[in-house]
Amino acid sequence: MSAKPSEVVQVAREYYNSEDADNFYFEIWGGEDIHIGLYRDAAESIAVASTRTVATMAHELGAITNRSRIADFGAGYGGSARWLARTYGCHVSCVNLSEVQNDRNRSITKAAGLSDLIDVHDASFENAPLDDASFDHVWSQDSLLHAGDRAAVLDEVDRILKPGGGFIFTDPMQADDCPDGVLEPVLDRLHLDSLGSFAFYRKEAERLGWTEVRIHDLTPQLVAHYTRVRQDLASRRPELADRISEEYIDRMIAGLGHWVDAGSNGHLAWGILHFRK
Repeated sequence: MSAKPSEVVQVAREYYNSEDADNFYFEIWGGEDIHIGLYRDAAESIAVASTRTVATMAHELGAITNRSRIADFGAGYGGSARWLARTYGCHVSCVNLSEVQNDRNRSITKAAGLSDLIDVHDASFENAPLDDASFDHVWSQDSLLHAGDRAAVLDEVDRILKPGGGFIFTDPMQADDCPDGVLEPVLDRLHLDSLGSFAFYRKEAERLGWTEVRIHDLTPQLVAHYTRVRQDLASRRPELADRISEEYIDRMIAGLGHWVDAGSNGHLAWGILHFRK
């Protein structure tokens, strides 16, 4: 596999390194868990719901101790890594393509006194700078959609996992029965030609010889999350005007609307997927 990031990965890197995107994710998502949350009601905060996703995934994964080594693919600002390290005393290696996000991750992690448990790699998960068979678990939240070659990323997961190791992740996906063409408004904005699906990941797991532990379909949470993010961005627009451009906010509100529409129409999927090598 080439060490050079794919075109899709490079587009994602440039996007997340931009000042508008960095300020949007840090301010609206709170700069910790910039992932899809699990909501108990529509009024619940994004931060609370997002932390619940992390706790739910950790409970599902199980067997995490202070001797565990976890790789976080697409770690963002490192909120999940810090939660895991703080809760279990485990070691977490963050692999993330955005240097801007990684700088924030290192700074927040240092302030939290967790630098001895968390290391951060400026790298793509298409070619992770991690040793073979060296991790007990691989973790990823809402990042695999940005891969140019998702099968190659799963090969990397398989490479670094110890035998018997667990892979747990979430990812915005297309429904298994999604009609052709209906996701173009979503895909065009991300410079993608497809999304993964439950069926795709099951097929790839079979190819790699993994055991399916559990796939928990939580698709309604995707709609709830993007609806909530869109509402918060719109309501906080005046206070963010000096940090996020009007053009970016307009595009984001429209883009989030496409996600909500596609999810409400049954064309998208989301959930927690857990496999074992």
